[in-house]
Amino acid sequence: MFGRAGIEGRYRPEDIFTRDIFSGFGFDFDDLFSRFFGGGGFNFGARYGPRKGDDLRYNVEISLEEAADGVTKEIAFPRNERCSTCNGTGAQPGTSPRTCSNCKGTGRVEHRRSSGFAQIIQVTTCNVCGGKGTVVDKPCQTCNGNGIERKTRRIEVKIPKGIEDGSYLLLRGEGEAGEKGAPSGDLYVVVNIKPHKYLKRRGRDLIYETEISITQATLGTQIVVPTLDGDAELKIPSGTQPASVLRMRGKGMPGGFGRGDQLVVLNVVIPKKLNQRQRELLTELAEEFGEQLSPSSGWVEKGKKILGI
Repeated sequence: MFGRAGIEGRYRPEDIFTRDIFSGFGFDFDDLFSRFFGGGGFNFGARYGPRKGDDLRYNVEISLEEAADGVTKEIAFPRNERCSTCNGTGAQPGTSPRTCSNCKGTGRVEHRRSSGFAQIIQVTTCNVCGGKGTVVDKPCQTCNGNGIERKTRRIEVKIPKGIEDGSYLLLRGEGEAGEKGAPSGDLYVVVNIKPHKYLKRRGRDLIYETEISITQATLGTQIVVPTLDGDAELKIPSGTQPASVLRMRGKGMPGGFGRGDQLVVLNVVIPKKLNQRQRELLTELAEEFGEQLSPSSGWVEKGKKILGI
C-alpha cells in the first residue's frame, strides 16, 4: 500500500517473509504459499553457498540379551570427509579460495526488469561459482577441488539398555562432510533386535509359551523356564487350565520404572493316541468322576429322529 518506504518503516528486513506481515494485511500465510508454491514456505539462503553434508543411516543388529543389558558396538561405514590435504577448502595448500566477483560471495545473482508499473526481480544461482560464493583458482590435487574425500569411519556406539526394536540413535555431525567448510550431516543408527529362540517381547514384558501334559496340569509340577538371566524353575499349580498365564515378576526388559515381567503361557497338550492300558485308566478316571463317555440310548434315539433315520 505504501510502497518500499511503507515496508521499511513498519518492518525489519528479517520480518519480510514471516507469518506476521501477511496476517497484518489480511492474508492467510499457509494458504498463500500453498496456492503459489505448492505448500510450505521457502528459504532463500538454502540453495546458495556451501551445502551441508547429507545424513547417513546405519543399521545395527543386536540380541535380545544385549538390548536388555545395553551394549557398545563398533561400527564402520564409508562417508565423505573433509580433505586432509586442503582441510576442506578445495584449494592447493598455500592458496585460498577467492570471493566470486560475479555474485560478490552471495552465491546468487539478481536480474531486474521492468514490466509496466512493476519491477520484476529474478534471483538465480551464480553461474561462475555454482552458488558457493567462492572460486578456486588452483584446485587441490587430492580432492580435485571438491574439499572432500572418501574414507571409512569407525566409531563406537553406546546402545542403552531396554531399547526398542526399530529405535534409532542420532549422532550429530557423523554424516557426510559439508562442502568447503559447511557443517557435516548426521548419522542415524537404527537398532534392530534379532528374534529370540524362546522369548517374544511385548513392551517391557517377555512372553514364553510352553506345553505341559494333562497330568502335569491336573496334578501340578515344576518346569524349567528360560529367562534373560538363565534358566529358572517355575511351579505349576494343580488344576491349571489350558492357556493359563503365570507371571514371573522382574524377569522382563528394563525400562523407566524398573524391569517388566515374564509371562509364561501354558498350553495343555491332549494326547491323540492312547494304548489300551492308558485308555482303561482314563475310562476308570471318568467313571470315578461320574462322567458319561457315550450318549445314553435316549439321546441316541432322539438324535435319530432329528436326522430322520
